[in-house]
Amino acid sequence: MKNFAAEFQGLFFFSGRSLAAVFRPPFYWRELIDQLYVNGLGSLWLIVLTGAFAGQGFALAFANELAEFGAKDYLGRIMAISIIRELGPVLTGLMVAARVAAGITAEIGAMKSSNQLDAMTAFGIDPMRKLVVPRLVGLIILVPVLTIVTNVIALVGGWVIAAFVAKISTTFYWSTLIDRLVFGNLFIGIMKPFVFSFIIAFIACYKGFSSEGGTRGVGRATTESVVLSSISVLIMNFFITRFVWQAIRGFV
Repeated sequence: MKNFAAEFQGLFFFSGRSLAAVFRPPFYWRELIDQLYVNGLGSLWLIVLTGAFAGQGFALAFANELAEFGAKDYLGRIMAISIIRELGPVLTGLMVAARVAAGITAEIGAMKSSNQLDAMTAFGIDPMRKLVVPRLVGLIILVPVLTIVTNVIALVGGWVIAAFVAKISTTFYWSTLIDRLVFGNLFIGIMKPFVFSFIIAFIACYKGFSSEGGTRGVGRATTESVVLSSISVLIMNFFITRFVWQAIRGFV
């Protein structure tokens, strides 16, 4: 319990320093572009595969269930609500936590174990602004964008099942789907990945900076980073759905 409290306190203060560093110059634009390129394009294929198969699997399961009640025409409506509000943001958050968080923690942890962070400080470079800020800003940009890609791919995958398996009219599928693209669903579908990006960045960078014990410690910190990021994404998803959704459901 003491270790948990100490870790939580350390993460809390680290997050505060990270946010404060965002607004202090200098800003390392080249580092930000590198993060967008490596993490964005590097994660794109994973996001496309995840969205395609998740969307088709989801649509197939619901099409079979709805057909028993003679309500398979509601498939487009259900796909819009479930993908945009829940499945798209959560799947993207978990994929980014698995791939990007591990890379961030391992990179920063390796730099710490080889004393590169101390060398930066000795040369007057703030590691927080050099390493954390570009990765934080990069994830704030990337996670919502990747979520939109996941949503689009998953909905197209759902259309494939609707048109060729469930025999639902393409026009009807897309028209019922578009009817559910209302403010409430779109707002919560963008808010979730925005919040997830902060969680993943804070945990991944903190674990990298706090890693100890050489290469074995870096490996342990990387594993903890992925696990904590994934669990935090799921927990935060529940609280956003429970409280934020209740506040905006009048707009749906």
